[in-house]
Amino acid sequence: MKIALMDSGIGLLAAAAALRRLRPDADLVLSSDPDGMPWGPRTPEDLSEHALACARAAAELEPDALVVACNTASVHALEVIRAELEPRLPVIGTVPAIKPAAARGGRVAIWATPATTGSPYQRGLIREFGGSAEIAEVACPGLADAVERADAADIAAAVADAASRTPAGTEVLVLGCTHYELVEGQIRDAVAAAGSQPLFHGSADAVAAQALRRVAAGTPEGSGTLTVLHTGRTAALPPAALTYPEGRLLAAVAQAL
Repeated sequence: MKIALMDSGIGLLAAAAALRRLRPDADLVLSSDPDGMPWGPRTPEDLSEHALACARAAAELEPDALVVACNTASVHALEVIRAELEPRLPVIGTVPAIKPAAARGGRVAIWATPATTGSPYQRGLIREFGGSAEIAEVACPGLADAVERADAADIAAAVADAASRTPAGTEVLVLGCTHYELVEGQIRDAVAAAGSQPLFHGSADAVAAQALRRVAAGTPEGSGTLTVLHTGRTAALPPAALTYPEGRLLAAVAQAL
């Protein structure tokens, strides 16, 4: 079994680590685009081209499923990628966990990139799944970039800024960017300091489970290998990835093989 994941950068680590925990035998391909980062400021058309190039590079290695492990890319490029690669290759998008977060009503906050916050896509999810919940969209400028660089000072500043704009009494917080899941602990502490102790909803575990469901029945087990592609070139996990537990988990398994 081989599963590929793609993102602009290291946001794919959370879903990759979830897959590794669920299926240690799965061969993983991590396809990112350091030459084209960041994707957020690009036009939707330009972003789609970069995302499609990342997907094509991963598809050349013949995985059994492809995860678009990026909320922004899923918003703007998922349909383009599916149109080219499916049905030959199942493609799984990453959707903010608004439906489970809003199921119980109450106060919900969605942390997301400025490109996703307020987008027709996210607003559509809120209309469809928000129910009776009181939902606040919280843009987090600079946070994904800071996580990508593993810049502790900038992460702390961006998290504190977003926490200060998260409504008091928030009961559920949706991490609407895969990068944010790598610093969930810091986000949890900052929101608590601002007066809220919400339940957290990320997407990594659900996406990993869906990817495994989409793999064809009878697919042979893998060997637990890890392949890293940077803008289509074979590479290694970047140093920043190793500052996060998810990156260290993936590196440790790869070194043990």
